[in-house]
Amino acid sequence: MRAIITASLALGALAAVGTVQAKVLHQTTRIGPTLVQYEVVLPDPYDAQRSYPTILAFGGGPQTMDVVERMVERTFREQAEKRGYIVVLPAAPDGQLFFQEGARIFPAFAQQILSTYRVEDGKLLVAGASNGGISAFYIAALYPRYFRSITAFPGFLPEPTSARVQAIAGMCIHMFVGELDELGFEMPMQQEAQAFRQQGMALTYSVERGQPHRLATLSGAGAARLFDLFDRDRHGCTRS
Repeated sequence: MRAIITASLALGALAAVGTVQAKVLHQTTRIGPTLVQYEVVLPDPYDAQRSYPTILAFGGGPQTMDVVERMVERTFREQAEKRGYIVVLPAAPDGQLFFQEGARIFPAFAQQILSTYRVEDGKLLVAGASNGGISAFYIAALYPRYFRSITAFPGFLPEPTSARVQAIAGMCIHMFVGELDELGFEMPMQQEAQAFRQQGMALTYSVERGQPHRLATLSGAGAARLFDLFDRDRHGCTRS
């Protein structure tokens, strides 16, 4: 069983040893009165004195710790360790989704990531699947100064008002959706992709052939496609 440790204890332990082997940390913290559980994937090796590209990632469905743990193993751990990324994945506080009441832990949670780790250029990459993709867009639109890119696989910006679209207009945006998406994500994503392109935003949009809502093409070995985009986003946006 993974030990549950606080963010402050984890930071102290990592600082004490300097360079450590990669691991997944199961942590808890308080944002005001709210207890937040989250996992952190560290690169291999990890040096607390170095800066790393850092991803804030949101799970889908109910956004529970079970969902977070599966997403770590299915999508993020192998590539993050290999390429030298930190990935932080919170669970929805009190079961409240991050594009609803769970958003209350921001921007404090983003600030905590930036104060705990040496984040490359002081900007996070935000990503998520399904409800997590919606959450990634939602949080980035609320607090754009913390983020350089948004990757949704799938996901879209809820209630895309002109103010929300303008807030993310300078970010690199990547949208993936299954050709056979049974939850109806393709239509709003296609409409938003067209609108984003018309406004000159930097966008990649992919309909994954033969795929349902949960995209197997972006898990396991396929997760390398996501990290290829993250690598490019560190140097400038791509379009397709």
